[in-house]
Amino acid sequence: MVRTKTRSKMILITVHLTEQQIKMLDYLVEKRLFPNRSEAIRVAVRELINRYLDRQKSIEGLVLGL
Repeated sequence: MVRTKTRSKMILITVHLTEQQIKMLDYLVEKRLFPNRSEAIRVAVRELINRYLDRQKSIEGLVLGL
């Protein structure tokens, strides 16, 4: 059985980054940690959202006594 990823529709956005941030993104791509800048940024955004949601759940748990 072959598994396929279900992909959400990608929406193009514009992001302003410093020259140093671009250099570091390019370094990560050059070292093959990510296939391209876009994927590196998607991973960073996903991790930021997950960290925020985990923190929110922890705070809600403390407040609600869970």
